[in-house]
Amino acid sequence: MPTYDWQKSSYCAQGDSCVHVASSHGTVRVTESGDPTGAILRTTPAAWAALLRTVKEPMNHG
Repeated sequence: MPTYDWQKSSYCAQGDSCVHVASSHGTVRVTESGDPTGAILRTTPAAWAALLRTVKEPMNHG
């Protein structure tokens, strides 16, 4: 099983509910700290960037 250089979200407190992200060979991998050997989501850097842009947008309550 490959190992990845996981980085913890900068918004993560000391709890177990954190997002970990790793990038290698043009693929972004995302997992949760509560079960780091469990499901690993894979995506492209472009799709990851689009997700981050979307979640950072202010919500319009109109």
